[in-house]
Amino acid sequence: MEEGIKTTCLHDRHVKLGALMSPFAGYDMPIQYKGITEEHNAVRHEVGVFDVSHMGEVRVKGPEAEKYVNHIFVNDVTGAPDGQIFYGMMCYDNGGTVDDLLVYKVSDTEFFLVINAANIDKDVAWIKEHTDGFDVTVEDESPIYGEVAVQGPKAEEAVEKLLGLPVADLKFYTFKTIETEGETIIVSRTGYTGEDGFEIYGSPAYTQRVWDKLMAGGVEPCGLGCRDTLRFEVGLPLYGDELSADITPLEASLSMFVKLDKTEFIGKAALASQKAEGVKRRIVGLELDGNAIPRHGYPVEVDGQVVGEVTTGYRSISTGKSVAMAMIQKPYDKLGTRVEVRIRKKTFPATVVKKRFYDKNYKKD
Repeated sequence: MEEGIKTTCLHDRHVKLGALMSPFAGYDMPIQYKGITEEHNAVRHEVGVFDVSHMGEVRVKGPEAEKYVNHIFVNDVTGAPDGQIFYGMMCYDNGGTVDDLLVYKVSDTEFFLVINAANIDKDVAWIKEHTDGFDVTVEDESPIYGEVAVQGPKAEEAVEKLLGLPVADLKFYTFKTIETEGETIIVSRTGYTGEDGFEIYGSPAYTQRVWDKLMAGGVEPCGLGCRDTLRFEVGLPLYGDELSADITPLEASLSMFVKLDKTEFIGKAALASQKAEGVKRRIVGLELDGNAIPRHGYPVEVDGQVVGEVTTGYRSISTGKSVAMAMIQKPYDKLGTRVEVRIRKKTFPATVVKKRFYDKNYKKD
């Protein structure tokens, strides 16, 4: 293992299971166990579990917590019920994306932010930098939490039966705290796979016990390889691919999470201006005619002219099609537009399609 690489509280379990390990976001993480296809299909049709202990957790507390979160977050948490979760982005003044994240509303005076592993240090510094003038405290709680994501149509059954946690009452994008085994854990009905599922936050020791119970109960261990294929098929963005400091939420086709009718938030002026003028490029889906596999960074062309590039591409495991998400300049972003993807020295014809290649199966009621 490379020097300076961190490990999660489940690292020894992954090694013992023979997982293929690789550095990701500064951590030595499992990429796959039995294989990406088998793990992907377990989540689509049964249930799988991911170690996501590398994710970051930040707690914001104080009389002005709601006002402050609205200041740094493009979505609107105003007046939301306790236990509600919001997806959205933090943006720079120019509209570029600091990170995408989940905001958990604990109460009017307390919020729990879940950020991407690769961005923890940068995000925490940025969040703290913008507290001036707000009566809040910000704590980086990343070191005290382990986290697993139990995902798939049988996730509820696995969490209730194998872990003894009452979660059937949780609606999509809600959470609750549960007192169990001498500690307070957080359980949310969320995930990043397009399937029903839960994310469970607890101490490293509790997370280890959870993992062991799921393994004993026959839940499929899943690596980051299929986490990427799963999120990609349902059109969910990955920071560094579909979102970045150089890509705004509007360019990422995520405008539904940007509440421009809010009084103010960092980046609002730039995003409002971009919306008024119309984006000059945006993330779309591509479907290739044949079996060639598009990869990140491959150019997209029309009549020999580069009009964009692939951000994520795969041979979709669930559909069997060669598909990609790509950043495409207007006017070539319209559905049905014919383009070509350059793969090394050849070009392969493709069509602009919706960026959701597989229907999500969340439990909404």
